[in-house]
Amino acid sequence: MYTQYMLNDFAYNPAIAGTKEYYQAKSNNRYQWIGISDAPRTYILSIFGPHRTLDMGFGGIVFNDVTGPTSRTGLYGSYAYNVRIKDDMRFSSGLSLGILQYKVDGSKITLHEEGDPSLGNSLYVDYLPDASLGIYLYASKYYAGISVSQLYPAKIKFKELEQLGINKLKQHLYLTGAYSFFINDDITLEPILMIKYISPVPVQFDFTLRVSYRNMLWGGIGVRTKDAATILVGYNYQDQLIFGYSYDITFSELRKYSSGTHELMIGARFNKIKQSQWRAKLE
Repeated sequence: MYTQYMLNDFAYNPAIAGTKEYYQAKSNNRYQWIGISDAPRTYILSIFGPHRTLDMGFGGIVFNDVTGPTSRTGLYGSYAYNVRIKDDMRFSSGLSLGILQYKVDGSKITLHEEGDPSLGNSLYVDYLPDASLGIYLYASKYYAGISVSQLYPAKIKFKELEQLGINKLKQHLYLTGAYSFFINDDITLEPILMIKYISPVPVQFDFTLRVSYRNMLWGGIGVRTKDAATILVGYNYQDQLIFGYSYDITFSELRKYSSGTHELMIGARFNKIKQSQWRAKLE
């Protein structure tokens, strides 16, 4: 989970690879629930872009989630194919394949009963295959997408901890959409929505309203159901470097113990390599 999902959307939908005319690299660093011991930390790095002449794209992503004694690390490669429907409307579908590492550090766990044989002080690690699938409809003013991560319900097994039973990966479903209202030549208003579902957890809605000035400066506010209100700001330097910062104001019971969540996004865009081909198809 991260607040600036609209700025690194490839991280949850492989169909977005190749939808732009250039390659880009983006990094999200999230520090959740500041003030709480062993609170989650999430680090994401993604690189993706189009094929020079064909209607397809490629990308890769690596991430690390750390919550106290447990951690999850993933490495993925993605492929996407997109087609023009009409005018500037295009449709893309993508597949991502990779591997997940789950780790539990027993030395960082304080047991209720000291010396409990169910968990020692060892490091427990398991590796699992994983896949994500997504589709994406987009144009100059709007986009909408559906993606599913952890597509394959692989079993997590720590050989040394058979008494923990069998744990399976749960599918994560994401629905996203946004529309850009061009108020004038300088200002753009963009409502953005993400809907997340993981059975049997209740559906979560993440709504953000972002205002951009000349596609260079932006600010926004948002709300995530049963979790937090969000504030975000950002700066686009000459369409080459992108900086974003967000702050989550927790309104659940955790607000009594946490001062909120900080998230930093840094991105780089490289030279356009497909502009002439796409323009030719629209003419």
